[in-house]
Amino acid sequence: MEDTPNSIVTAEGASTEAAPPGPSAPLTLDVLQIMRIIPHRYPFLLLDRIVELHRRQRVVAIKNVTINEPFFQGHFPSYPIMPGVLVIEAMAQAGALLLLTEIEDRENKIMVFTGIERAKFRKPVVPGDQLRIEVDVLAFRRTAGKISCGAYVGDKRACEAVLTCQVVDKPASEGQ
Repeated sequence: MEDTPNSIVTAEGASTEAAPPGPSAPLTLDVLQIMRIIPHRYPFLLLDRIVELHRRQRVVAIKNVTINEPFFQGHFPSYPIMPGVLVIEAMAQAGALLLLTEIEDRENKIMVFTGIERAKFRKPVVPGDQLRIEVDVLAFRRTAGKISCGAYVGDKRACEAVLTCQVVDKPASEGQ
């Protein structure tokens, strides 16, 4: 299968068409496939799995929160809580993954924040939690997007926000 703008390159190197909108089964991705789409890496990659991806519409991602996260060393040593800004970042990474699957030449692009609206933190996220991140597209163009995001622990909403973002060219590497 040819690698098209709407395909996702799997960990095995094969192209997989993203699931079309509608009642068909959603696409799922493991962490290696996630890293083929977004540029984030340890310790800043905050997604472990995509459990549902509907092109141009919705993505559901999982982040398993463990005591081994580097930020827990200082936030807070006797009461570890995942920083709210990192919960927002996890939601942004899920949204970036959803939108970048639609971008041609995505290996030369990155998605950057341009706005955070109506952010609310409702429940602390602690070691042992599994964070389920749900992102719905409100608006999308090839160069920008607006997404509605929620992060849940079980059936409790931990965080919500509306994020705006823009697709920009990656800076040229030194020596090129």
